[in-house]
Amino acid sequence: MSFEGLPKGSGNKERTFRESIYLWEVLRGLGVTIGHLVRNILHTDDMPTRQYPEEKHVYSDRFRGRHRLMKREDGAPRCVACQMCSTYCPADCIEIVAAEHPDPAIEKYPASFDIDLLRCVYCGLCEEACPCDAIRLDTGIFEIAADQREKFVVDKEFLLNNETDGTR
Repeated sequence: MSFEGLPKGSGNKERTFRESIYLWEVLRGLGVTIGHLVRNILHTDDMPTRQYPEEKHVYSDRFRGRHRLMKREDGAPRCVACQMCSTYCPADCIEIVAAEHPDPAIEKYPASFDIDLLRCVYCGLCEEACPCDAIRLDTGIFEIAADQREKFVVDKEFLLNNETDGTR
């Protein structure tokens, strides 16, 4: 194998002691950090912070909120448990268990409908895939917080009735 014509690398160059312990680069990094610290202490009005509970963030109209299930006139979920939303979901966060509906005009209904909000990427594919417009992401609820992971798994009753909270 011939290496003629290729540029010579810095592999043969001897490093000085100062370069080998990287002291100069460490000091330069500390200088940048201390510079930012001093600038933020002296100019607190220019810091991009928001006083959260009092000042809410204004989201774009295109930003999707938390899920909700639509109801029929009788209060039952509009979902027919066709599994389209869970099939199209790229995060695989929707779990539906179907059951036979007592009304012969309706084939089936979701016995359970669970969404794991921690796994959801809020892409809206479930909303697009639903043939009966049963699931929507238009609640306007953007602040989703809880103190335990289990509370981020929301069920059918929560999705049908809760219009104010982000999680259980």
